[in-house]
Amino acid sequence: MNVPFLDIRRQYQMIKEEIDGRITAVMESCTFIGGSTVQEFERQVAEFLGVKHALGCSDGTQALVLALHACGVGPGDEVITTPFTFFATAEAIASLGAAPVFVDIREDNYNIDPEQIEEKITPKTKAILPVHIFGAPCDMDRITAIAHQYKLSVIEDCAQSIGSQYKNKKTGSLGAVGCFSFYPTKNLGAFGDGGMVATDDDKLAVILSALREHGAAQKGARAWELMNGRKNVCTAHNDTATGLYNPYKYYNYLIGYNSRLDAIQAAVLLAKLPHLEEYNAARTKVAAAYQEGLCDQVVKPAYATHITPCWHQYVVKTPHKEKLCAYLQENGVGSGTFYPVPLHLQKAFLGLGYAPGSLPVVERVASQSVCLPIFPELTEKEISYVIETVNRFFVERV
Repeated sequence: MNVPFLDIRRQYQMIKEEIDGRITAVMESCTFIGGSTVQEFERQVAEFLGVKHALGCSDGTQALVLALHACGVGPGDEVITTPFTFFATAEAIASLGAAPVFVDIREDNYNIDPEQIEEKITPKTKAILPVHIFGAPCDMDRITAIAHQYKLSVIEDCAQSIGSQYKNKKTGSLGAVGCFSFYPTKNLGAFGDGGMVATDDDKLAVILSALREHGAAQKGARAWELMNGRKNVCTAHNDTATGLYNPYKYYNYLIGYNSRLDAIQAAVLLAKLPHLEEYNAARTKVAAAYQEGLCDQVVKPAYATHITPCWHQYVVKTPHKEKLCAYLQENGVGSGTFYPVPLHLQKAFLGLGYAPGSLPVVERVASQSVCLPIFPELTEKEISYVIETVNRFFVERV
């Protein structure tokens, strides 16, 4: 039997008619940027998350950049985050001229260790960027308490956690801004790149909206005022609108970005969003089968009772990582190794001064973590075969 690590074609085939219909409607409308499809998707996600504002953007990396920028992060600042995540988390910080400050993780849930955050805070620290890795929320009570004490922004990296809950609140609603990715392999995946920022803060919503569209027009003017704390009075130009000239449209008040979610991607996501809780529930069933069926020679994930993961990945640990992955491949089972190189040891961040051994927990986890297939359309036979194959490895090869 062959069990793929992920097969997004299965999901498409199940709701093909709805997706194709929504895409066709966008094509016939010829409204490809913005418009009612994007607005409706933003409205539905805001309702799903329980936040006031959800703003589509081009991708998950840009969502992080927009959030950091809107929260005032810039050159010379520091942002505390985890080294056990996709490169984009720290890349977004560095792209604004700030420095990522890495804090080691907890071995039981792979998330940033909140007990080690406070010692890394300096006068340069501007924000804390927790990542709900593999779809399991961080200890947000402790993180937000530290942030409040030191007057820091909390920016959630929810790229893998849409639908996850912390004490019955959705991730993305727990900090100043939540940042989402709709990359095709995510629990809610587009047919290309896509992202979103979510917030309950009206002022941040204005700034985020302006930044994603070049800092232009009325939103740009208002965002400039909010970011600078004073009225924006344009006296150097003739601001009188004419039939051919709108002063707001052609003035840019901030250096922003071209970071909009296009309508075709919004259409795909609108078709999938009503199924998201169903998809996450199916992932939970796969995880439960693994939790029960896998032998004790692998270390299985353990989450607190107030945590409801969306199970973006199911990760086990074993000192026999390379041999297990090879055995799975030999027997037709796909697997992943997220993340083999922690961010503090990435070549791009050598200048930050970290060395092997400086963050021992994440280095150990990275050397032992194996991701097993977990997606909603896995069959019971496939799940059983994955369990049998992993368990057989420890009988035959260890």
